[in-house]
Amino acid sequence: MQILPCGDRGLLVELDTLQEVLNLHAALRADPPPGLSELVPAARTVLLRLDPTQCDPAGAERHLRRLNPGSVAAPGQSKAPLVEIPVVYDGPDLPDAARLLGMSERDLVAAHTAAGWTVAFCGFAPGFGYLVSDDPRFQVPRRGESRTAVPPGSVALAGEFSGVYPRSSPGGWQLIGTTELEVWNLDRDPPGLLRPGVHVRFREEA
Repeated sequence: MQILPCGDRGLLVELDTLQEVLNLHAALRADPPPGLSELVPAARTVLLRLDPTQCDPAGAERHLRRLNPGSVAAPGQSKAPLVEIPVVYDGPDLPDAARLLGMSERDLVAAHTAAGWTVAFCGFAPGFGYLVSDDPRFQVPRRGESRTAVPPGSVALAGEFSGVYPRSSPGGWQLIGTTELEVWNLDRDPPGLLRPGVHVRFREEA
């Protein structure tokens, strides 16, 4: 764990693996330093934004070094919110994704709905959550050629992640289904359903 200053009101923690990010994020949610105003996890980092009236970066760094992320319950076992996403598995890349995973299409759907998913971090577009699962079989390469426009609500796979496109945008993930659930809505508080630490279950719809 390498801790770097980020301006005068933040710290950036660099880690070696995504699992270490998940563990540290869970530990900081369970035991935050005084003055923590925001946590922003990414694939290999966690950013801490601090309120300087309550905590200085040196104090937050001491707090970080006292933490024991390994003692915190794994993300799939924590009491974070659960979001259920209904999916029609009609994506144009479903046959290719199943072939790449060495499964039938029905087996892929069964595995995708049986797995427990957790939002590891957000990025790419507002409301786009990178979900990791407790099923190690999900390792799917991106498409060889990206699409110029992916419809909103598309449910997709890439690498170890699953995701839901919150709006129409370019994208190179393997599209396996669609959902009518709005994962991003500015009229909602908070606008994003898929926030870091949130648990997700996909449910098949006819």
